[in-house]
Amino acid sequence: MKFYDCATAPSPRRVRIFMAEKGIEIETIQVDLAKGEQFSDDFKKINPLGEVPLLVLDDGNSISQVTAICRYLEEIYPETPLHGRTPLERAQVEASNGQLQANGMFAAAEAFRNATPGFKNRAAPGPHDYAQIPELAQRGLLRLDNLFSDLDAHLAESQYIVGDYFSVADISALTIIDFARWVKKSIPENCTNLKRWYDLVNARPSAKA
Repeated sequence: MKFYDCATAPSPRRVRIFMAEKGIEIETIQVDLAKGEQFSDDFKKINPLGEVPLLVLDDGNSISQVTAICRYLEEIYPETPLHGRTPLERAQVEASNGQLQANGMFAAAEAFRNATPGFKNRAAPGPHDYAQIPELAQRGLLRLDNLFSDLDAHLAESQYIVGDYFSVADISALTIIDFARWVKKSIPENCTNLKRWYDLVNARPSAKA
């Protein structure tokens, strides 16, 4: 297999942390997003979306999107399960991860891509161009504020995102919080539960992946 990555981007980082938690080593190829390598003819032959991460299997099939890649790796490397150990836990992880994607990763991306000059006419990832909408950047910042508050309240009674179980949802949340710094958003001082959780998760060796 080959893993197409960008060391500076938040989305492929989620997969790197996932692989590190499981002890998976896959040949990695860096795609320089700043130089537009994702739009090169060679890369678009294997991923017409022009996005990373991308996992290319030995038989030539490819898998895009963070959640799909992690799901596949969970199936073929079931040791150290990160999507849940029981039917209930798997459902809870799925629900939490979906909420974090919608209210965290998308919110940070809205705030960043709609306000950063380098993303003029590239306000959304993928093969098509979209104009920036300043109001979406402001909404993204507000959504991040609400995410911090909601997570802090949730973690008042939970060690991790799903009870006492470290999961892919914690990987998503960690990456989102670090991504939020790109738009000058950090954990508020009064969010002590969220800060406790962040310090715990960020101390794991996988967080450096």
